[in-house]
Amino acid sequence: MLSPIGLKVSGTGHSLPARAVPNSFFETLLDTSDEWIAERTGIRSRHFSSESETTASLSEAAARQAMEEAGIGPSDLDMILVGTVTPEYIMPSTACVLQTSLGCRPIAAIDMSAACSGFVYAMSFGAAMLRDPSYKHILVIGAETLSRIIDMEDRTSCILFGDGAGAAVISNQPDSKGPALLYHSLHADGSGGKLLTLPAGGSKLPTSQMTLNERLHYMKMRGKELFKVAVLTMHESISRAVDAAGMKIDDIDMIVPHQSNARIIEATRERLGVSADRMYINIDRMGNTSAASIPIAFDELRRAGRIRSGDTVMLMAFGAGLTWGTIILRM
Repeated sequence: MLSPIGLKVSGTGHSLPARAVPNSFFETLLDTSDEWIAERTGIRSRHFSSESETTASLSEAAARQAMEEAGIGPSDLDMILVGTVTPEYIMPSTACVLQTSLGCRPIAAIDMSAACSGFVYAMSFGAAMLRDPSYKHILVIGAETLSRIIDMEDRTSCILFGDGAGAAVISNQPDSKGPALLYHSLHADGSGGKLLTLPAGGSKLPTSQMTLNERLHYMKMRGKELFKVAVLTMHESISRAVDAAGMKIDDIDMIVPHQSNARIIEATRERLGVSADRMYINIDRMGNTSAASIPIAFDELRRAGRIRSGDTVMLMAFGAGLTWGTIILRM
């Protein structure tokens, strides 16, 4: 059993593009329907960014909400961690862009590429840094503009994804008997990386006329295979986390899963025997926002009063890489 890390979620926030895109939008482009999409994914709508809305701008808006709730200013931050697969640039990092746009002093700032697990990875790393007493407040963000990399000619994948950002300020708490990170576990299995990829744009396939012609700058997904792996991995990871933390599943007040597909979440919930009110779903309004999905959901729950001081909350993500991770927090 891991030793708790004294950590308080001091503030959260989230930001969505102004444009909401209903399923009917895809009916004009593809051989699909609102009913077909909703039945297979649980999605009714999602948000797409305009040209002026970017990963950094959405991140900044979410970050300012989180900092306001935490009662801190830019000069109080000691680190910025951003989970994203759609960064503002290849370089500099989105975290470095934020360090400047937020008006922070020179501090550590880095992006983390773990796809849908990005926020869980970033929070775990941030929690580890808070063991060092010189770190007081760390800004953790999950943000994506997936509408930039979806293939509008692929009806099996373009319907799934949306844009948004979520943020949390995590703060050092010397006494781990109060708010704390009780458990965290991160994993990766690169042998499954072929199930969800963005083939071009890196050093293996630099941008060329060929990569443009073959639409290799868009996501490629093997959905059926990914579905099976996701259900199994989510169930096993949640069960393992509860056991490792010396708890029972009934001790978890709220489970906040990555919003990949409502059918995956429901299948996991049923296998665990968890009531619907204890496993949050907002994919119907957001779509799959990758690294942003957990912090957006987490902020919605806190603002609605469904996560309160003293509650035990689990965050669980699974995504491309393949990567997955689980966190248990005492609020």
